[in-house]
Amino acid sequence: MKKITLVALFTMALVVLITHSAMAAKPLTPEKLDGATIVDADWVKANLGKVTVFDVRKKAEYVESHIPGAVSAPYKEKSKKAADFDASKDKLKIGKFPSDKNAPIVTQCNGERCWKSYKAAVWLVREGYKKVYWFRGGLPEWKAKGFPTE
Repeated sequence: MKKITLVALFTMALVVLITHSAMAAKPLTPEKLDGATIVDADWVKANLGKVTVFDVRKKAEYVESHIPGAVSAPYKEKSKKAADFDASKDKLKIGKFPSDKNAPIVTQCNGERCWKSYKAAVWLVREGYKKVYWFRGGLPEWKAKGFPTE
């Protein structure tokens, strides 16, 4: 019995250590973004139809589940996960976005540890878009609220 308890405790400690290490490897995105407005799931839901949501996750993730009406615009990320990332290492098909720089745009991905929506929002601000909204909580926050997905 003692052997089983020790093995169970060791296994739990190992799981906690691995989970903590994985979380530490994926830093949180910044809590602010100059030139963009950070929004939450309630705001996005209330404004569906007035704004276009761009899902910048991988196409396969988008196909699996996305916010109703969201447009797939995968952000190909090669730069470091940091506020001072080098956008020249990344790819975003700017042609997927409206030519009207005053069109309201929401970027979203897989939550606070997913940097793609942050980077896409930075990219759009640098391209001169005036109404950029960054949904920092992304699809995990959307689902946690029980909002529908397609």
